[in-house]
Amino acid sequence: MLSIQPIVEPPSDGDIILPFVGKNAVLPLRLPPDVLFTRTQIAQEFGDYNREIPVGYWNQTPCYTIQLLEHQINALEHLTGSLYTLLGRVSDHVFNAFGRGLQLHHWWRDHRFCGRCGQTTELRDQGKALGCVDCNYQAYPRLNPCIIVAVKKGAELLLAAAAGRQTGFYSTLAGFIEPGESAEAAVAREVREEVGIEICNTRFFRSQAWPFPSQLMLGFIADYASGELILDPAEIADAGWFERESLPQIPPMASISGQLIQAAFSE
Repeated sequence: MLSIQPIVEPPSDGDIILPFVGKNAVLPLRLPPDVLFTRTQIAQEFGDYNREIPVGYWNQTPCYTIQLLEHQINALEHLTGSLYTLLGRVSDHVFNAFGRGLQLHHWWRDHRFCGRCGQTTELRDQGKALGCVDCNYQAYPRLNPCIIVAVKKGAELLLAAAAGRQTGFYSTLAGFIEPGESAEAAVAREVREEVGIEICNTRFFRSQAWPFPSQLMLGFIADYASGELILDPAEIADAGWFERESLPQIPPMASISGQLIQAAFSE
């Protein structure tokens, strides 16, 4: 399990390393999916690498994330893929650790240069910030708060297929929280904008870190209040009311959407 705190020890051979090639995670192919690389194994299998960023402690062992190059990967020895491919194949703890690693790589990529003066940045504050070498402005990792909501209508649940995505899933509605807006207000607005109905009795379910690329999903369950389904074609390809016995293909239980669907039907 990952503990997010500053690393105080100097680097050592036993440190845990979470490697990426671009946006793709790298795992050992011939070992169980929850076995992670050590620094010694990384050196033996890959050699040089760049962009080492501290992540925290994995089971009390210092943990870092790095970037490899495509030519360093051996398809017979290493498994690579987007974090979507890890869902359900590794434990939630491993998925969350790689998710944090990916978000830190996005943060480093987007803040290599200072947003105020344009000079280069470097890791500071025990790896928690990227600081400008000239004006000393410090950029910390940012999260994008989003809502995701399961809307109930008696024994039925509202599920929708997103426009422009070939996932095949019908899922719960979701959207970003706007500046100055509460999470509850965002739930009502997103439902109204995407499918044209009003809701009531909104209650919080749980949250989930979602590293695609850096969302914090705030899950809610709400009840249908009024209106007919009028879809926003830019956002929704199809939507409808479904009973538990006649569900379309839905997201896996590793996602908060799958958990919301199960929880809503269990109320």
